[in-house]
Amino acid sequence: MKIICIGRNYADHAEELGNQIPDDPVVFCKPDSSILQPRNPFVIPPWSKEIHHEIELLLRIGRVGKYIDKKHALSYIDAITVGIDFTARDLQKKLKEKGLPWEKSKGFDGSAAIGKWVPGSLKKKNYQITLLKNNLIIQNGNTSQFIFSIEEIISHISKFFTLKTGDVIFTGTPPGVGPITAGDQLEGHLDGKSLLSLNIR
Repeated sequence: MKIICIGRNYADHAEELGNQIPDDPVVFCKPDSSILQPRNPFVIPPWSKEIHHEIELLLRIGRVGKYIDKKHALSYIDAITVGIDFTARDLQKKLKEKGLPWEKSKGFDGSAAIGKWVPGSLKKKNYQITLLKNNLIIQNGNTSQFIFSIEEIISHISKFFTLKTGDVIFTGTPPGVGPITAGDQLEGHLDGKSLLSLNIR
């Protein structure tokens, strides 16, 4: 299985980081070793002093697809949840300044926290995703605010990568990203339902 991520899919988030609004989906990948195992804490790596949280809607692919038409895209999803794309912002900034790939800042071990999957096909387009840090809401966004819709994301990705059963797509984070510190407790919600909870060490 592979993890494919979409960056800058909320205009407000792109603006908060000083990035341009993209004309096409910004795509990057995480290795399977980036998955944080259930019930494990997220351990801040010793080589970064600025790890940021990014809450996102996650899609799980249920069947193989290539060059998927947008009108059929939703039928390829068999479950959804929320997840956190942990980002080493300090390392990412250094790599971007040098014009280098920034996978190390996004795909390191444990950087993909995945919540409890909710099986079934998508029934609407306005899912609310929320991240609480120490019981305070710090990120709150709705998929109706996407720059690129779920259908567009799946269709675009499938032009370049064959989507296979079990693949996971991170769809982008709303504004409010920020640093975490040891001792923090994070909780991710989908439409008000808690699907992800973890501690930071």
